[in-house]
Amino acid sequence: MPSRPASTTTSNRTRKRPEERRAEIVDAAAAIALDEGMERITLRAVAERLGVRPGLITHYFPAAEDLVVEAFTRASATERELFFPTGDRTPVGRLAHFVDHMERGLSAPLARLWLNAQHLSRFVPALDTALQQQDALDRERLRSIIVDGVASGDFGRPAGAGIAANRRGTEQTQLDVETAARRILLAVDGTGSYINSSAEVDPVQRGFVADVAEWTLGLAPGTLRATAAASADSAAPSA
Repeated sequence: MPSRPASTTTSNRTRKRPEERRAEIVDAAAAIALDEGMERITLRAVAERLGVRPGLITHYFPAAEDLVVEAFTRASATERELFFPTGDRTPVGRLAHFVDHMERGLSAPLARLWLNAQHLSRFVPALDTALQQQDALDRERLRSIIVDGVASGDFGRPAGAGIAANRRGTEQTQLDVETAARRILLAVDGTGSYINSSAEVDPVQRGFVADVAEWTLGLAPGTLRATAAASADSAAPSA
């Protein structure tokens, strides 16, 4: 009697390379962080989102804390590209995009994530380190815009800077790029601290980052909003 042929049935589940699987896990955790909050990142929650067993997540991340930190880093990096896209915009146009992204509420998921991470970092030193690293990367992107704007002549000193400098006995001859970047990001953090409030957003609050940026960089009030509107009009399909 002929022997029974071996089964040719194979699993429908594709075996992924370790680096691909790890990236997939981090992406899923980052999505949970943005959608539901960092406290919702558990090995089981990530496994359910990917349709795998929790043991697979544990294999790559024995400690859930490590996954939380990597998820925050991945989510921050992804959102950063939305704030600071590459392209041929002018420095004013790039800054206007940055501000408009926030004023239209498109940055709300990141603002919630950032506020969430700042709270949890009290108890997770590795998350505090990640926060500082991501803050430095954001600041570097913003500094790049400011440096280009100073070089092009679009950005100058804040209104009244010379008066304040003279009172200190010194004269400020050019814009302090690092100080300018920090001022603008402090305005971002300040408005972001209200992100979980159910109250209606006041116009003063909505426009605060633009106000601070325009004052800091010597732009006329309303410049950034007008630039963003003009960019949107030019990008809209013609009738």
